[in-house]
This record gives sequence, C-alpha cells and structure tokens, in this order.
Amino acid sequence: MTIRGLGRLLKQHLIWFILFPCLAAGTVYYFMRNETRVYKTKATLYTGFTSGYSLRSAQEGFQADYSAVSNAFDNILTTLNSNQTLYYVGVNLLSEHLQLTKPTAHQLSDASYQALQKAIPASLWQSLLRPGNPAFTRTRIDSLAKSQTDNPIRRLLLGSDTYYSADYIGKKLKATRKNASDMLDLEYEADDPAIAQQTLNLAITELNERYTSMKRGETNPVVKYYENKAKDAKRLLDNSEAKLRAFNVQHNVLNFEDELKTRSATREALVAEYNGEVMRNQGAKAAMNALNQRMTQGGSLLKINTALTDKQAELTAAEAQLINARTNKQPQAILDRYQAKINQASEELKQIAQNYFAADNTAESVPKLKLVNEWLGKVLEFEESGARMGVVKKRLDDYQAESTTFTPLESEQRQLTRDMGVAEKEYLSLVQSLNQATTHRQDITIDGSLSVLDPPAFPLSAQAPKRWLFSAIAAGAGLVIALLLAAIRFWTDKRINSLEQAEQWIGMPVTALFPLVKKFAVNSRASRAAVGMFEQVGNAINIEIENQRIPTHPAIITLFSMRSKQGKSWFAHGLARMYAESGESVAYFYPRLSEADKKFEQEGIVFLPYELHPNFMNVREPDDLLTHEDMLPMSTFHKIILELPALVGSPIPLHLVNRSSVSLMLLTVHTIWGRRDKQLFGLYTKAVKHPILIALNKVSGEDKDAPTLGDIEQGMVRTKRYSDANIVTSNALTDEKVLDS
Repeated sequence: MTIRGLGRLLKQHLIWFILFPCLAAGTVYYFMRNETRVYKTKATLYTGFTSGYSLRSAQEGFQADYSAVSNAFDNILTTLNSNQTLYYVGVNLLSEHLQLTKPTAHQLSDASYQALQKAIPASLWQSLLRPGNPAFTRTRIDSLAKSQTDNPIRRLLLGSDTYYSADYIGKKLKATRKNASDMLDLEYEADDPAIAQQTLNLAITELNERYTSMKRGETNPVVKYYENKAKDAKRLLDNSEAKLRAFNVQHNVLNFEDELKTRSATREALVAEYNGEVMRNQGAKAAMNALNQRMTQGGSLLKINTALTDKQAELTAAEAQLINARTNKQPQAILDRYQAKINQASEELKQIAQNYFAADNTAESVPKLKLVNEWLGKVLEFEESGARMGVVKKRLDDYQAESTTFTPLESEQRQLTRDMGVAEKEYLSLVQSLNQATTHRQDITIDGSLSVLDPPAFPLSAQAPKRWLFSAIAAGAGLVIALLLAAIRFWTDKRINSLEQAEQWIGMPVTALFPLVKKFAVNSRASRAAVGMFEQVGNAINIEIENQRIPTHPAIITLFSMRSKQGKSWFAHGLARMYAESGESVAYFYPRLSEADKKFEQEGIVFLPYELHPNFMNVREPDDLLTHEDMLPMSTFHKIILELPALVGSPIPLHLVNRSSVSLMLLTVHTIWGRRDKQLFGLYTKAVKHPILIALNKVSGEDKDAPTLGDIEQGMVRTKRYSDANIVTSNALTDEKVLDS
C-alpha cells in the first residue's frame, strides 16, 4: 500500500479513529473516578558483589565472576520475594502495630488504626501483648497464623487485601538492580505513608537476616566436610611417608634412579673394557701365530722343548699374579716382587730362545733375533690380555648379578613414591578448599549483611494520580483496536478503493480518473477536472479509431460495466456533449428504463433507447436494437455511443461488440471486484478484437490537479448550459435538459 492509499484508508475510517479512543478513555476515566491516593517510598542497598573488597580479594589472581554476581543478585531477589520472607514481614509489621495504644502520623494513620481495631477484637488484642516483650507478641501471632482454625490473625496474614498479607506485600514491593552496579533499588507503595515506610524497613531487615543466615548455614557444613577430609588425607600421607622411609632404611637406598644411572655407566665402561681386551687378545694371538709360521718356514728355527714350555708357563703364572694383585690393591712391595719375578722369567725365556736359534737370519733376510723378540713380545701381550680379560669378565658378571636384584626393588620404591605423591596432592587440594571455605565463611561473618545506602524515607506527598495516564493508555488501546479493525476490513474488503488497487486487480492500466461531480459549474474544481478528463478520454478514443486497419463508419464506442450504477449514462452524456460541441452528429443507444423513454434529439445528439429482447446476444448491427418506428439511417452519424447494460445481469452481444471501434469500461470507486467480475471481464476481453479503455469514476482527491480557469478559457463553450432542447418526438418534451442532468 502506498502512502496515498494509507491516507485514503485513514480518512475513510476517521470516525473509528475518533470514536474508539474516546470511548476507551472515557470508560477508564469513569471507573477511576474514585482513585485511591498512593504513597511510595524508596531505598537503596549496597551489595558489594562486583566492586566490594573482601578477604578473597587479596588472593593472587582473584577476579570477579560476573556470572556469579548475576546469580547472587537473582538469589537476593528470590529471597526477598519468597513467600516466607513476605510472611515474616507481615508478622513483624502486625506485631509493631499491636504495640500501639493510639494512632500516630508516623506509625499508623487514624483510618488504618480503626480498621485494625475492627479486625481484631479487644480481648484478643490484649491477650497478644506482654509488657516489654515484643518477641512474645510475634510468637503468638505466628502461632495463630499457622493454626488450623479460623481466627482474625490468620485472616489478616493470609488474606489478599490487607497490609499484612504476603500477597499484598509482594504486589506492592518492587526490587531491581541499578544498571550494572552493586546497588539494589527497593520501593514500596501503600495508601498509608507510615505503613509504606515501616513495611520497607522491615523487608530490608528480614532480607538481611534470612540472606545472611542462609549463607552462613551453607558454609558451616562445607568447612566441616573439608576439615574431616583434610584429616583423613593427612593420615594417609603420613602412612605413605612412613612406608617409603622404612623401605629406604631397610635396603640402604637413597635414590634408586641415581644408583641405577651410576651402575649403568659402570657396566657400560666394563663392557667397553672387556671388548677392548678381547680385541687385543685376539690381535696378539693372530700376530703370534703369524710369527710362528714364518719362523717354521725358515727351517728348524725353534724347537719347542720341555724347558721352553715350562718357562713360558712360569711367565704366564707370574703375569696373572701381578694383575690380581693390582686389582685387589696389594701393597707396592708385593707388586715389585711379582714384577721382578716376571722380569727374571722373561730374561731366562729370552736366553733359552737365543740358544735354540742357531742362525741369525730368516729366509727373507730378517734377523732371527728380531723375529724372536717380536714373537716374545706378542706372547707376553697375549698372556697379559687373557689375564685382564678374565678379571674384567668376573667384575662384569658381579655387576650383572647385583643389577638383577634392583628391578623389583625399584618397582616397589616407585609404587611407594607414587602413593605418597597422590596422598600429598589430595591433601594439598583439600587444604586449599578448606582455606577457601574458611575465608568465605569469615567474609560472611565480617560483613555478610547488605548495607543500606539510602534508608526508606517517610513519604510526605502522594503519588500523582494515574487516572489521566490510564485514560491515555486506554485511548491508545482504542486507537490500536480501530487500526486493527480498519486493517482487517482492508484485508477482507473486495472493493476497489484506489487507482493502484484497480490496476493491480484488473491487470490493465486505467486511462482516466473522474472525480465526484455533483453538478457542472465553471467555478467548480471537480467540474474542471472532469472536463479535462473528458478531453483526455476523447483523445484516447480518437487515437484508437485512427489506428484501426479497417475504418468503420460510423465509429461505434461501446460503454460497459460489470455492475450497475457505475456512471455509464453520466459518462455517455458528457462524451456525447463533447462530440456534439465539436460539430459531429452523435447517436446515443442506451437501455430503456421505462415505457416513457422515447427517441428524441438535442443539440445534434439523438437519444435512442432500446429494449433488451431475448435475442440480444445475437444482435449484429445497431439498427437491430431499434423498433421500426425508431429506425434511422446510421450513415448520417459520425459517432455512435452504445451503452450496454450491466454484464452481471445480461449477455454480451458478441457480434455487435466486435463491430465497435473501441470499448470503454466504467468502474466506480468502492465497487466490489470479485471472482465473477474477473471472469466477465476476462470473457469480454477474449471476445473483442479492439482496444479496451478503463475509466475509474468518483475518485476522491483527483480534482487537486484540475485545470484552472485560464487553462480552459478557450473551451468555455463546452461547459455552457444548453438554451433549448431540440426534441425529435412530441411526447419527449421535458422541462429539464437531458445533458444538464
């Protein structure tokens, strides 16, 4: 919908937009004529949840948890609005009022005091009091309120419309967090200023007591739980440490890991030393065999005998004794004796060798003495290496035997160490949790209650009356209802109300828009707009006639509409006058409405009423519509204007319509355009082979761009009144000009 269409819709339903708000506002204003005066008091509490400083704030890495802060505010509001809190507020308020002996302005007004006296009999009132003991009164009130039998105290505290009931206090008490701060705003309203102030004071006191008690009650079991768990964890840790200490003492082990590293390094050194000795031993043996072979190839260079063998065995035994003495760290004197023995055996062996070698050179001209010396050196090296290899092998076997016992001991010690580590971590975790719980409990003990920043003040003046406010709200609601009804009517309305809607529903552009013209007059803007539109339609019709491939004479202009009362006759009169004033002769065919309708002529326009006979759909020529008496030669006319009856109640004269040069459909604003209208228009457009023009009649607001008097000054003759009526038949005389009607 366009802005223009919306404005038209609002203008059309203007009476609704005035009536509904006025009725709603008037109704609310009438029913609130006896509005009660209301007094409101406010208070502000400081919670310190976000920016407050506590014992936990000094902890390293402490940060405010805004989710926990929001949850804390929710807990406070839930505690405040709980039925139990409101109940005890009512009990304390009633207890204070029962202590009064007369009404006072700052404690209880006269009207409220009298109402309380009427609600509680004097005997019961006196039985609830004990001088100097307000706690007795509260206990008695609580007992009577929880009693199963009906009594005045129970009705006051459990009712719904008394100052002391939880329902009434909950409706009047409002609490909200002030933006994202630590402040909590409270407000309470009542028709008695003293009751408003006292109730809010008691609500703050009860909230502090219940909230602090709840927080302390929830921390004590937590602290006790962590204390017991910490004791059990400490006992397990002590047992684990005792087991590990006993194990280390029993096996004389400080640290298995360090000892295993040392043993591993020692074993690797022994293995390397043993491998080196094996290689040296094998090398010496290979060299000794090679020398023996060369000495044998040179002839009988050396004959092994018993003396040489014995001396070699003696030398080997002496070398072994020296190596064992060094390994066992014997005194130097013993080592020197063994070394002297070796030297002596070597000299003797060398002398024996020299005696047995008679020749000085070998076959390769190598001195035999040199070969003997080399052979003797390799023999000594082979024997020494063999002796050292045996000692290293023995030490390696000893280390291997000792290492086999370390594996189960290491596993056992690791298990004991792991048990002690687990016990230590559990103990430290429980100690940390215990410290946090103790700190939290200490925070609540130090400053657990909410601080009152602004205490409730005594309201000296009543709140502004809400009568006008609710009346305005009701007026707005009435306006919304009116808009809703108008929208529903617009959505369900099947009538054409605007140009855009007409073009959208019909599916064709509208050629002309005619405003509502009650009577033609030069000084009427609507009349001037209609004259301009007639000129526009005339131009469009003439253009369509000229564009015909096969011109027909006379040109037939067919006027039709889906329903009756669409302005076809009014439009035909204006169109006929326009052609007649241009000097053309016009014949106007229209359905006969009564027996008095006869053929007549006026200013070059011949009016021809015709009967709707049963053969109307088969009519081929305009002459076929007339009787023998009304017959005229059609060739004498320049234009024939044919007005068809409403198509919803008559057939379409297909042959006659196809003889037309152009068709023009008249449609009045606020006319229903339903399924039948769409079907009839589709049949008509399918039946004809010539252009169809559409004129929308009685469109409001279409006279705003009407031509001025200066614009139509040269065409004033077309808006003048006709002076005389040129009547064709005698029985068609009339006092009123047809074209002026």
